[in-house]
Amino acid sequence: MDLLAFDLDGTLLNCDQRLSEYTCETLEYLKAAGIAYTLATGRTHFAAKPCIANHHFPLRQIFKNGVEWWNPESNTYRHRNFLTPELISKTLLSFNKHQVIPFVFCLDKNGYYKVYHPPLNGQMSDCIAHELENKNQLSLHPIEELSSNALIINISALGHPELVERIVLDSKGYKNITAYSGSDIYNKDAHWLDIHHSGACKGSSLGELKKEIGAKHIIVFGDGDNDLTMFAMADEAYATDNALDHVKDAATNTIGHHNEDGVARYLRERYSL
Repeated sequence: MDLLAFDLDGTLLNCDQRLSEYTCETLEYLKAAGIAYTLATGRTHFAAKPCIANHHFPLRQIFKNGVEWWNPESNTYRHRNFLTPELISKTLLSFNKHQVIPFVFCLDKNGYYKVYHPPLNGQMSDCIAHELENKNQLSLHPIEELSSNALIINISALGHPELVERIVLDSKGYKNITAYSGSDIYNKDAHWLDIHHSGACKGSSLGELKKEIGAKHIIVFGDGDNDLTMFAMADEAYATDNALDHVKDAATNTIGHHNEDGVARYLRERYSL
């Protein structure tokens, strides 16, 4: 049995951060053909929900690069490899030094998100705060209110590319920390930054899901650095045409652009959908 795993941004989603009608039709054809598929994304489930609202993904899904799993059958989460305030203390100092605003995503005892951040300092941090402030089941708080026993899912930020890369370099010296960054396809003047526990990744999570459902053949689709762990463990890996060059080099082959339904067109041809 094949198991297909899709990244979202830059892969399955278009430039409007949505699944196109053509892609949704293709996914329904996959489902009707009995082909197993899931998501493996750097987004939280909360952040992904509006992007994938027009399609029901039937299998367990991997969010936040493996820190968070969502089971649509039981409507339950499974979280692993939380960060702690102690683990991220040096990382927060790095953010402060390079004047990039971190947004620290935490899970409270009721399953709601609490996001902690320092005072905003301009357009990029304002953009994240504005996107988050009207979300249900999520609240924003001053970073000073972050408790010593907080369950931290990840740290997200947008910033000037050079400053973000400095934080990534700093993070390489911190124990149990993994940092990913890249050009923001929705904001050309910024790089996104995502930090989570080094014990979680897309590759190991897919390996676990493979065993759980009894899949034999893993086929993955992605475009960024955080997809490389699943590229490495997959039987086949496909990079979209918009992917970074070194991601294309790591792929089995390159397919169409994410804003031209590249994944869906490949699937229709491969499986005669």
